[in-house]
Amino acid sequence: MVGNAVDAFLEMQAAERGAALNTIQAYARDLEDMTGALHARGVSALDAGEADLRDYLSGLARQGLAPRTQARRLSCIKQYFLFLAREELRPDNPAALLDAPRLDMTLPRFLSEAEVTALLAACEPENDATPARRRRLLVARAALEMLYASGLRISELLSLPRRALDAAPGMMLVRGKGGRERMVPMSARARAAARALMDLDSARKSPYLFPGRGPARPMTRQGFDRILHDVALRAGLDPQRLSPHVLRHSFATHLLAHGADLRALQVLLGHADIATTQIYTHVMLDRLRDAVAQHHPLSGADGRG
Repeated sequence: MVGNAVDAFLEMQAAERGAALNTIQAYARDLEDMTGALHARGVSALDAGEADLRDYLSGLARQGLAPRTQARRLSCIKQYFLFLAREELRPDNPAALLDAPRLDMTLPRFLSEAEVTALLAACEPENDATPARRRRLLVARAALEMLYASGLRISELLSLPRRALDAAPGMMLVRGKGGRERMVPMSARARAAARALMDLDSARKSPYLFPGRGPARPMTRQGFDRILHDVALRAGLDPQRLSPHVLRHSFATHLLAHGADLRALQVLLGHADIATTQIYTHVMLDRLRDAVAQHHPLSGADGRG
């Protein structure tokens, strides 16, 4: 019965919430771990109480799991027990009052504007580059231009269909987390780089803007990581500092540094909650200090006040 409930929960996440395959697999592992631990205590998910769940979560901390891993697992557990209650598979929700572990606020890693410029310049092929090499660098150029121009998640980028660029001029339709669609701006440079890749790949007949080795499937994350590693070396950057998410953070950080509004950034990044976007307020602190220094009546150059 419990196994059937887990399967039903995972099917609901996929069908109704549009959860990605990686998310479904992570939920399955989390629930397998939880149900195994509960079974060792002689209870199941259908009759476990709040104390059982608290003991399980305390065990995760004793095992040395990182607070973010614990928080992710708790999020899965809360959703699962809410599902059980709504489906009337149990009369209550023992996870309703469970608290997430305290997370330390970590600032996002990002590149400087000069480093992004160097990265894009490194996508220019050598004069004697082979056709395969030229295509690889063209893929890198299109991907990096689009990631930096729009702040896309890598999963959003690699799943883009070729028709994504058919939206209104200067915009692109993106399907994000939970199947939510949003329009994001696309610079002329990024669009031109994407069009150049599409023209080169026209004979491959792929439905994807970034096709994999087999045109019926999109490029894998691992395949893109190898391309990114190569371009980082060409640009003189440490590949360990570079990832698609670092480019997303760079997009957000640079946008705020040039005066963008936090609410507008929330929409652009596809964040459901403004609290997620607030990790970028480290940029705004410098702007606030500058504003006080420039405009406050008591912030004189002679240091008085």
